[in-house]
Amino acid sequence: MGLNYLAIFSGTIILSAVFTLAVKYVANRLNIVDKPELNRKIHKKNIPLLGGMAIFLSFFLMIFLFRDRILAGNLEVHHLIGFFVGACFLMIGGILDDKYNLNPGQQLIFPLLAIASVVVGGVGIEKITNPLGGLFYLDQVKFSILAWGGETRYFVFLADGFTIIWLMGMMYTTKLLDGIDGLVSGVAAIGGLIIFLFTITTKYYQPDIGLAALIFSASCFGFLIFNWHPAKIFLGEGGSLLLGFVLGVLAIISGGKIAIALLVMGIPILDVAWTIIRRMLAGKNPFKFSDRLHLHFRLFDSGLGQRKTALIFYFLALIFGASGLFLQSLGKALALMILFSIMAVLVIVFSYFDKKKI
Repeated sequence: MGLNYLAIFSGTIILSAVFTLAVKYVANRLNIVDKPELNRKIHKKNIPLLGGMAIFLSFFLMIFLFRDRILAGNLEVHHLIGFFVGACFLMIGGILDDKYNLNPGQQLIFPLLAIASVVVGGVGIEKITNPLGGLFYLDQVKFSILAWGGETRYFVFLADGFTIIWLMGMMYTTKLLDGIDGLVSGVAAIGGLIIFLFTITTKYYQPDIGLAALIFSASCFGFLIFNWHPAKIFLGEGGSLLLGFVLGVLAIISGGKIAIALLVMGIPILDVAWTIIRRMLAGKNPFKFSDRLHLHFRLFDSGLGQRKTALIFYFLALIFGASGLFLQSLGKALALMILFSIMAVLVIVFSYFDKKKI
């Protein structure tokens, strides 16, 4: 079984790398490139976009090839259809944005369509674990919205509401994190690998979800070969959203293992939360205004450079993500508190140096 996983992992990396080269060629031919025109851009020359398409193609092609194994557990065809359609919406929106530079309101349409697709497809969270013991059930209030495939689809008020907030948060976390070469693709690859390890352990054995997570991780690693500094290709709008979307969906379909994804993405998520709060306190629209005050830019501007900055985020994602493999619910809650404390210290330190500059 281990050799089988290794073969799939290696094959997916190769496939993703081939798709990346093909997408890079197409993006250059169509002049869909990121130009270093804005002050917050740190690259010095035009870099082709659309890189997320390579991850999208390799991931869903491998999912299709191994669909019998993916559907051998609790997943149904309608789950995968909703997942795939949602990802398609992100790719379409990403291509349009990379080419025509859509405004924030237009950009928002495609993540919302992606979320609607997975909700209609039946992907959702029925219950979450209480760190103090027991479960919180989220499927008590629901309304019928669609008859599909002989079944009635419902909007489950708490479960689907949580799914909408969760996926939107994950997508915009990876979108805003995409400012350093290899940062988002590397963290996402680690996230997929952690979910794979979590779902093939004896206690949480879900080989179907594990295989999907492994394929996703390999798709990211294949792209990372060309996205590592100095990057030869960027994810683009669709790709930066896609990685958060896939990680978010994998966390849901692996039995609501939200804590694992939170541990992997904890620092980026907290950075996004602080960014929103900081911009609102300054009287600015947090979703229309952009700056270089994200944590990854702060570390880069401090002299660490792109590679070391990315490696710091990799280290935190790997250490805290791996800790979730061994911790129970209360332990995971404590690990999240440690992450929060780390972010709080960083905010205080950088705020202090900001005041010193004034």
